[in-house]
Amino acid sequence: MHFHDDSFFPENQEKLVITVAPYGPEWELDDFREDLPLTMDEHVQAAVDCYEAGATVLHIHVRELDGKGSKRLSKFNELLGRLREAVPEMILQVGGSISFAPEGDGADAKWLSDDARHMLAELDPKPDQVTIAINTSQMNIVELMTESDIAGTSFMRPEVYDAYREMVVPAGPEWVEEHLKRLQAKGIQAHFQLSSIPQLETVERLIRRGVYTGPLNLTWVGIGGGFDGPNPYNIMNFVQRVPDGAGLTLETLMRSTLPVNTMAIAMGLHARCGNEDTLWGRKGEKMTSVEQVKQLVRIAGELGREVATGKEAREIYKLDEWYADADETLAKLGYAPNRRPGQVGFTQHA
Repeated sequence: MHFHDDSFFPENQEKLVITVAPYGPEWELDDFREDLPLTMDEHVQAAVDCYEAGATVLHIHVRELDGKGSKRLSKFNELLGRLREAVPEMILQVGGSISFAPEGDGADAKWLSDDARHMLAELDPKPDQVTIAINTSQMNIVELMTESDIAGTSFMRPEVYDAYREMVVPAGPEWVEEHLKRLQAKGIQAHFQLSSIPQLETVERLIRRGVYTGPLNLTWVGIGGGFDGPNPYNIMNFVQRVPDGAGLTLETLMRSTLPVNTMAIAMGLHARCGNEDTLWGRKGEKMTSVEQVKQLVRIAGELGREVATGKEAREIYKLDEWYADADETLAKLGYAPNRRPGQVGFTQHA
């Protein structure tokens, strides 16, 4: 991505797309019962409240009535159907990590099989997006958590803490290619959740080989523990490598969420918040997902940056676009073209 002298002027920036993740699948209900939905009605109301506050992308997980994260696609189908009626303009983004959740006391936490995860492409009604990880990696989400972050929560139990400390995201090349193929066949846009530049480079190679031929919407996930940490040098190095035609959201966790989102808003990027990312406002003070959305809307207002409506967010994400082949995709995204047979020199030369 490139920045000009006037790139910080809000009139030259896209409208802000706010993603909210209000279903906090890693938390137990008693960790923040006022904000963690249990019943289907509560799930739907959380979406409505967040949309009315200014969020236009909804990152979706769903709970069973016993409070545990659901692995049943039928529950996702039920929620998606309700959401299509309740928040028809919201971008519905299903979290591709639905299959990891502690079982019992937390010691047995595992992902569903590759074939089961592929079934996300069969959701009905279909979501607008499914998030996808690239390259199998460690995802130790507690590495950056402080004592105050987990105080009074289920993460204070060693078995729960250890389950999330040892979490690994399985996303090998065979699974990724097949998953992208299935999502595209169903007209579901992949939203790439990336931990670092090496994963971004893998996405570029997938595009160059014609494995993925659509708009490029990315989230930089700076949560440490195998991912980049919330360091501004990490952020800017990643931003510099993202092609100009991509949409980029910044995500981190706990009390780094607000400063990173403020940077995203100021730079013309997009923001993500919600109880899946943080329970906290000021140190020791819990903050609901709706309150977090309203806070980002206020900050955007102070900076003079407009917040996208649902319709505008769908246009920014280019949800209805697909490209014919690798060459068209590279051109649309602002990548240099593939090298032609026998071509020497810089690939950007026509």
